[in-house]
Amino acid sequence: MEFPSKVIIYGNPVLKKRAKEVEEITRDMRNLIPHMIRVMRECKGVGLAAPQIDISQRVIIVQGPKKPLGFFNPRILKKSKTTQVGEEGCLSIPGLFINVKRAKEVEVECQDSKGEKVRMKASGLIARIFQHEIDHLEGKLIIDHVPFWKRSSVLKEWREARLNHS
Repeated sequence: MEFPSKVIIYGNPVLKKRAKEVEEITRDMRNLIPHMIRVMRECKGVGLAAPQIDISQRVIIVQGPKKPLGFFNPRILKKSKTTQVGEEGCLSIPGLFINVKRAKEVEVECQDSKGEKVRMKASGLIARIFQHEIDHLEGKLIIDHVPFWKRSSVLKEWREARLNHS
């Protein structure tokens, strides 16, 4: 199966839709993981969700301490009460960086490439990446963390900067 190799940009309706559960982890689904890792690396990202390459499936890549890992149907089971604000960018909104408040630690459940359920705890940057990528699966982007009254001006500046650099 041929997979899209371009990250889609803000404005594409796929980015605002809830991605579908992966019902069966087929060979194509397993092949999607190394493809997404390649796309993420080419774009110099630390995470990628399948909707960002126009595939509305619940699949994410998270850059781990040693190597990037792929997960199917991830969901956050628990978030720590302690939070921290950190600057985030997004491959689908290139050039825009926003301070986003996230839980410092999360507990995540997902499936591995064999379909086995896996539970893990993540903290710091990896917890932030999980939350960011799982947001994508829900149709939520970093711009949705900006207060509504400020969002249109932030997007206007982003669009003008893109026009000036193209």
